[in-house]
Amino acid sequence: MSRTADEVAASAVALAIERGVTVATAESLTAGMVAATLADTPGASGMLQGGVVAYQNAVKAGILGVSEELLSAVGSVDAEVAAAMADGARRACGADVGVSTTGVAGPLPHDGKPVGTVYIGVATSDGAAAHAYSFLGDRPSIRAQATRVALERLFECLVHADLPHVK
Repeated sequence: MSRTADEVAASAVALAIERGVTVATAESLTAGMVAATLADTPGASGMLQGGVVAYQNAVKAGILGVSEELLSAVGSVDAEVAAAMADGARRACGADVGVSTTGVAGPLPHDGKPVGTVYIGVATSDGAAAHAYSFLGDRPSIRAQATRVALERLFECLVHADLPHVK
């Protein structure tokens, strides 16, 4: 059985603190749920720098530095956009790691992508990557699944990345 978002967040917070690593979020699809889940964990203030809810493309471009040309070409639901959002959060908040969410929670498709399409971005100073998912369920379920998976990708990054400031 997979762990809950709260359980994954607790592991991520503990590991980030242990390693001396800071984290920032950039969230479209989840609108702050990843940051809130981290912040619900005791001790999160020792690792969570901040987050940006970037629901609109103007915020993705203006605050996170996602290329307007990229957004025009592929739309907001895209792996490259997710990677750029994660890197933008990392830079904007002065964090070691950035994690992002973008996708389609429904009820209708968006940017030509079907409901349930989700991209999770993770970025460090070494670069950014994105992971693609296809979730089933209603809007709250898709957003909850995206939150849990974003926390899992963050935890994996904290386990495997050769991050600066690691004690």
